Amino acid sequence: MSPKLRIVLVLAICVVPLDQLTKLAVEWYVSPYDPVRVIPGFFSITHSRNPGAALGLFRDLLPVSVFVVLTCAALALIYSFYRSIRADDRLSATALGLIFAGAVGNLADRLWRGEVVDWAQFDLGLFIFPDFNVADSAIVIGVGLLLLDFFALGEAEEDPEGPKEASEEPG
Repeated sequence: MSPKLRIVLVLAICVVPLDQLTKLAVEWYVSPYDPVRVIPGFFSITHSRNPGAALGLFRDLLPVSVFVVLTCAALALIYSFYRSIRADDRLSATALGLIFAGAVGNLADRLWRGEVVDWAQFDLGLFIFPDFNVADSAIVIGVGLLLLDFFALGEAEEDPEGPKEASEEPG
């Protein structure tokens, strides 16, 4: 088994069940009308449902089947990127593994519940961040790692010897 496959599988085996267990716990123990204030004025555990896309976009405008198809297309794109990375590219494999696991976690919600369960809410004073879940966090962290890899580390890998100086030729 290649290192990149091992990373993706371990992340999927850890993130998807954690995501589903936290959502199940929220469904059982948290009322949609009575959030649990963990750090008053900063962090609450809520019980909200999102039938739309990220941040509640397209809520009630598109059927669940559209989101299922879009998620399947995203999973195919992730697989395509996965196939293109080197077997020892741990950072890209981690990023893609997190995105894959997050997509699968939210896809499971759409298939079983018809919507995604969100539960983490941060109040940043002037702005209350939209509720999210473990799967959403995995996707955001994965995308962040991909961007880091592409922009910061990708430039360093282009020329490991650094810039080349022009050679001096006699006369």
